[in-house]
Amino acid sequence: MTENSADSESQAQFRREVRAWCRDHIPKNWRAAQTGVSDDEFVRFQKAWFAELHSAGYAVPHWPAEWGGGLSVENQVVLYQELAAHDAPRLVLAFVGIHHAASTLLVAGTDEQRRRHLPAILDGEIWVQGFSEPEAGSDLAALRTTAQRRGDEFIVSGQKLWASGGMHADWCLLLARTDVEAPKRKGISYFLLDMTSPGVDVRPIRNAVGDSHFCEIFLDEVAIPAANLIGAENAGWQVAQATLGAERGMTMLELAERLGNAGFRWLVEAAPADDPVVADRLAQFEIELTGLRGMCRRLVESGPSGPADPSIVKLYYSELLQRLTDFGAEIGGPEAHTVVAKPMSSGWESGSWILDFVGSWEWTIPGGASEIQRTIIAERGLGLPREPSVA
Repeated sequence: MTENSADSESQAQFRREVRAWCRDHIPKNWRAAQTGVSDDEFVRFQKAWFAELHSAGYAVPHWPAEWGGGLSVENQVVLYQELAAHDAPRLVLAFVGIHHAASTLLVAGTDEQRRRHLPAILDGEIWVQGFSEPEAGSDLAALRTTAQRRGDEFIVSGQKLWASGGMHADWCLLLARTDVEAPKRKGISYFLLDMTSPGVDVRPIRNAVGDSHFCEIFLDEVAIPAANLIGAENAGWQVAQATLGAERGMTMLELAERLGNAGFRWLVEAAPADDPVVADRLAQFEIELTGLRGMCRRLVESGPSGPADPSIVKLYYSELLQRLTDFGAEIGGPEAHTVVAKPMSSGWESGSWILDFVGSWEWTIPGGASEIQRTIIAERGLGLPREPSVA
């Protein structure tokens, strides 16, 4: 690997440090070792890999320095570029905790909540997001789970869906309706839910690629202490925007770098070298990947220049991922259809093309479906008028 000509002297030094660490610490043959393993082995591997990154100061570089982070944005970019280039495992189980839970606690949590949970996350505490519900996915504000105040507790009943990793989670970021008479965005509150609480029932859902990381969470008269309320009662919608915002920026840069490194490398290796049509498609993908990585880097280094920028990046990544994995399945031929397992600690670009392609649809649906992203781009980015509501 060559040095990045755009690096400053300090970035170049940091890049050399990260490269040396990657060579010494990324588990050898981890993809084979993580294929077809049990859930317990997957959890053990994920926690061990998180601890390895944490010991080096690489697990939560985006957190404030006083909580174990403090890397400059420029060095965070270098870190994710090098982890992707060296094909490091993804922090699958820690993702919600280090991004969504941490951003929520840092923006809206109390000092006591931060002291309780941020160190615990660094010690391996696993979180799940309890936002989406049946009939309230992209229209998140239509949620119907209720929380009624009874003294120093809220009693919660309802159902959550798309709760990835819920069967392994210790805590949940939960949205529930505390005022059923208020407009739908005004009566929602935000809670921290202990997943060991009586009345919590987690049921894994087997998806199209054979995984069961999607879960339903059923809540039957679950008592949540009022001290676990984040922000003000009935102001949870505003808090949730900070949580959802954590899916953009640096996390998108990490995903784009992984797609442009391992994902594109698997594609090139699978392609017939002497087919000019395939070569043309590969060249087009390389152009698109370069554009995606450039957009993500600009977003994290300069911040959004417009209100629709995060939606543009999310839409572009998710649909490029879908096209790239679809092409991988096409050139992989019938043999690609025989692959029935992929590394559990990989991302959406493992080179198991059929499974990657089916899994890529996860990205065009959650976090705001592609149709929702296009509406945001049209209305907030281009200033087009809102569609008239249907009576």
